[in-house]
Amino acid sequence: MTVHEGFGFWVDDVEEQGPEVAAALEQANGAVTPTARLSSVDAAYWTRMGAKEHLRWVMPQPEEELLNGLARLHARGQDVIAEGARLVGMFRAHGVLAPVWDLPVGTGAEVLEEPAAAFAAALADAVAEGPELTADERAARSGLANRQVTIR
Repeated sequence: MTVHEGFGFWVDDVEEQGPEVAAALEQANGAVTPTARLSSVDAAYWTRMGAKEHLRWVMPQPEEELLNGLARLHARGQDVIAEGARLVGMFRAHGVLAPVWDLPVGTGAEVLEEPAAAFAAALADAVAEGPELTADERAARSGLANRQVTIR
């Protein structure tokens, strides 16, 4: 994935860019929500949308294994990515899941680096535990599965 600073890449190869193109780019760039890619883990992005902040993390693991691992961590109260954060659900796009955490306002991307790396390690361990879940973990998995949105 590549994160661009604006929409200029759309027209980089256009030789003549008139004032209409400049105005359209300015409007598009003005509507972008601030986003920062975390460097400590793959495909995790902090974003601020209005007055809210979120961490969106695209995870390539097979869905069943990922849900089991997330359910284990959720049942153990270990799915918090930062103090005051909350795993609110996930979306599915192109066959992969992207869990989403609500973050306290003012969190920013920088403070998520270390907790995200620790979470990735804990998730890998939880996934490695295999397919068997306890009753609490099955309940957590069901709740997580019910909070999925598929984006087409």
